[in-house]
Amino acid sequence: MLTWSTLSASQQQQVLARPAIADNANLATAVAAIISDVNTAGDAALYSFTEKFDRVKLSSLALNSNEVSKASSRLSSKRKQAIHTAYQQIDRFHQAQVANDITVETMPGVVCTLKTEAIASVGLYIPAGSAPLPSTVLMLGVPAKIAGCERVVLVCPPDINGSIADEIIFAADLCGINEIYTLGGAQAIAALALGTQTITAVNKVFGPGNRFVTEAKKQLSQQVPGFAIDMPAGPSELLVIADNSANAAFVASDLLSQAEHGPDSQVILLTDSVELLQAVKQQLDQQVELLSRKDIAKQALEQSRLILTADLKQAVQVSNLYGPEHLSVQTRQPQLLMKDLRNAGSIFVGDFSPESAGDYASGTNHVLPTYGYSKVVSSLSLADFSRRYTVQELTRSGLQSLAETIIELTDAEGLDAHQRAVTIRLEDN
Repeated sequence: MLTWSTLSASQQQQVLARPAIADNANLATAVAAIISDVNTAGDAALYSFTEKFDRVKLSSLALNSNEVSKASSRLSSKRKQAIHTAYQQIDRFHQAQVANDITVETMPGVVCTLKTEAIASVGLYIPAGSAPLPSTVLMLGVPAKIAGCERVVLVCPPDINGSIADEIIFAADLCGINEIYTLGGAQAIAALALGTQTITAVNKVFGPGNRFVTEAKKQLSQQVPGFAIDMPAGPSELLVIADNSANAAFVASDLLSQAEHGPDSQVILLTDSVELLQAVKQQLDQQVELLSRKDIAKQALEQSRLILTADLKQAVQVSNLYGPEHLSVQTRQPQLLMKDLRNAGSIFVGDFSPESAGDYASGTNHVLPTYGYSKVVSSLSLADFSRRYTVQELTRSGLQSLAETIIELTDAEGLDAHQRAVTIRLEDN
């Protein structure tokens, strides 16, 4: 147990430090080599890296329509219905985000418009790892579909048989995605950014991945003109603010739901109740033993924190300082804290709003900023699949009304050609 008020400023900073992403120099070098090989050898490099890292020798990168049909037939109706229900929930929330063009006549004869247009081509990276993630397909595929992206490409690492999980294929089909490649790792991001003989490059890539994928996204976004990524990414996080009215078993289950993601995940409890803190600690010890991924969760708990605060106001201050990916508020009157909570990727309010709901089917997006980026980066939304640009149209009288202002400002900045572009028009009768 840590008591926040007794810690020095440097100790407080250390307590809220994220787990370090190890071996950065070697990681950057390894990923740079993969990118270079894909750039040089194209498909041949993709096949080679898949055989090396995934231990699978593929005969084709692309999934065909016959495999899509087979995947659907192999799934139970109950599994398909769950995916479909989640799809509907996510679709409903993201449909409400569709932006309308905004047109303003800023003065007579000067009309300015803000327009929104879908990004032409996007790539969706779906991790495989120890379990398929159809929920991530939906979180990325639904907004891409609603936004109207002309081309949506999905990549996913193959399993030991060289296949992609049926759930992922079914979810992709539900989202109207018909370009699917059995490909993962840094080489998949390189293919999406640079293009190969089989895979045409995209404008922007979305989706979480391991540290190789994250590093590839970072490097390629800095190297390839016109290529962008969704957001910076780090290990998963959850912070819970709770008081003595909270259910300790609920709080512990929420903390473990994030701890099981990976050994570098971080979970934090902030509470003003010693009794609750002790009860949560006991629940964590009991519940972790029931998990199939208990070894992973235990490693994550080693770098997690149970912190006693003076009051809930201080808990809010600490939460804002940390800026968690997920924030759960389990207090007697959670709405009273909402007006002061600022930095979080997504907030879960009340005893019956587990983080798992947002991960799967409440409707919000589960692709969220981590590693403190929630202070400056938004959770994924429909806007991320679009670009905004402006249009202006001036009449002669409109330009005449602005001319004196423009001339004065161009004089101040010493930009004669800018000024002449105005005056030449007004001299022309």
